[in-house]
Amino acid sequence: MGYSDGVPSPGAVQPVRVLLSTKESHSPLLGPRKVTGSRPPYMNIREVAKKAGVSTATVSRVVNGTVPVSTVVERQVRSAIKALGYYPNTHARTLGSGRSHMYGLIISDIANPFFPDILKFFERIAVEHGQEVLIANTDYQPQRMQVCVRRMLERRVDGVAIMTSEMDPKLVRLLNKRGIPIVFLDTGRVGPNISNVFIDYVSGIEQAIEHLISLGHKRIAFVSGPPTLASAKTRSNAFALSLTRKGLSLSADYMQIGNHRIDGGQNAMAKLLKLRQPPTAVMGSNDLTAIGMMREIHAAGLQVPGDISVLGFDDIEISNFLQPPLTTIRVPRAEIGVSAFNALYAANRRGNDGTEYRISTELVIRESTGLVSPRSRRADEIS
Repeated sequence: MGYSDGVPSPGAVQPVRVLLSTKESHSPLLGPRKVTGSRPPYMNIREVAKKAGVSTATVSRVVNGTVPVSTVVERQVRSAIKALGYYPNTHARTLGSGRSHMYGLIISDIANPFFPDILKFFERIAVEHGQEVLIANTDYQPQRMQVCVRRMLERRVDGVAIMTSEMDPKLVRLLNKRGIPIVFLDTGRVGPNISNVFIDYVSGIEQAIEHLISLGHKRIAFVSGPPTLASAKTRSNAFALSLTRKGLSLSADYMQIGNHRIDGGQNAMAKLLKLRQPPTAVMGSNDLTAIGMMREIHAAGLQVPGDISVLGFDDIEISNFLQPPLTTIRVPRAEIGVSAFNALYAANRRGNDGTEYRISTELVIRESTGLVSPRSRRADEIS
């Protein structure tokens, strides 16, 4: 059955045109039948106001979030909206309120399980508050940030959560100049319309170092993330500080650079294994790095933790299902996502004062860390 330039070819099946009446429809097989039922009434803001027992202005305030209302009134309005199946026209809302009811969320790598968890909780609470989320991914490339910020400006977002550190200060000033609230992950300085979610890396890393020392480890290495990332530098500095506080020496050979991905951890571990005196324990700047390190250790015919203990950072879901399950430092992504949203939402409702939210980290001990091997212990005693 073919068509060429809109003309049916010989033997082609001819389309059947069906005409429907509002009262009666015809079928060549079943004959005429009555169309039952009526079109449901169009739900608008007046119907919602009537059911909730409030004014249309109050409904508008709840839907648009422009002026705070009491918890009781908001509950009444949202209950009426749900009961009537009312869906506000987003374009009309934008024109009426001057706000897009959309927040931007910029992350480093959508393929890294750390970020989808943040996105999940950020988006969940945003929907609960009638907001939409525009996502942008930098792929750890600072030059992509300009494209991400331009998208945010074009869509006239009401705030931007920057959950990455590939940020040009000029772009921050551009957003700030437009009066757009910003919240950073760990790299921001609180000020007008600027908030920061601060992660206490030092606490978690110190717990990890104490854990390794208790197992007899002295030669402890670290594989960082990309040196261009401020967050990666923060984790590296926290590791060096914690090691020094515990009286352990820090060898430059034991500080390797990765890329926050599995291949980066694998390549860095290969370099560590070639050292005349390899480390007995290695910490990765994130869990993907640690997974790569474990893979290289196994490829070299060694055992985790029998020969080398491995620690990660973040506690992504898969960490508990590795063989062996990964000891790691937990960073609560749910708390990060909710805090980032709260910072933007508060800035839209209360004014331009920024806030700092502090997030604690904790060590999760599993089976990838163990006692230092007798052979390594003897080598440490001799040296």
